[in-house]
Amino acid sequence: MKTIETTAKTVDDAIELALKELNAERAEVEINVVSRGKSGILGIGGEPARVRVTLIDKANDVVKTASEVLDKLLSLMQVEALGTVKHAQAAEVGGPVFSVDGEDSGLLIGRKGETLRSLQFMVNFLSSVKLGARPNIVVDVAGYQDRRNKALTYLARNVAQRVTGTGRPITLEPMPPNERRIIHLALAENKQVTTESTGVGTTRQVIVRPRREFGGGRPPVRSQRGSEVGSEPDDEEQP
Repeated sequence: MKTIETTAKTVDDAIELALKELNAERAEVEINVVSRGKSGILGIGGEPARVRVTLIDKANDVVKTASEVLDKLLSLMQVEALGTVKHAQAAEVGGPVFSVDGEDSGLLIGRKGETLRSLQFMVNFLSSVKLGARPNIVVDVAGYQDRRNKALTYLARNVAQRVTGTGRPITLEPMPPNERRIIHLALAENKQVTTESTGVGTTRQVIVRPRREFGGGRPPVRSQRGSEVGSEPDDEEQP
């Protein structure tokens, strides 16, 4: 895969320069913002924006369709934001990851990420209609998902320590499917605790329990809804 770095006054300008040099569309490249640059004071000390752009060997239908859907939604929402492909195929996701940046990023995130989850749901739903199959597409806005994922991983490990120390299970607050999955994955290799999801719809929660062989807690169980311990059911993600 061919990769180049370009600089310009703004991130958007740097991306456009890279696309021209690669003779590619945005759906055909992965874009990593190295630096957003800074204006400086009275023109002194300023730095240009820098992006690293990689040409995708072969953009698949999911990437192309999702890119078109995301662009259309952002246009209809009349927001100052640009969607780009961050990863054409992320192994941990099982599909592409898109990054959205711009002046209206805060509006697209919403309270506790609610607007972002709705946007991601719509991108997945509309893309599935066009593709005739359900894709796995992640949409991130201004790095919010990365920050949230790190916070959830930190939370999971802290809770595991408390559960191990007290021998008592802890139930976390309700979370959407993608966030529950992060908790499960963060503790998947932990030999002292196990996790399971319980509840219905938007009230589904993760319970972290001590494993019986380490004492203190009751053994892992299958939830009444039939979810496996330490796994996440394939429920439909909703805003």
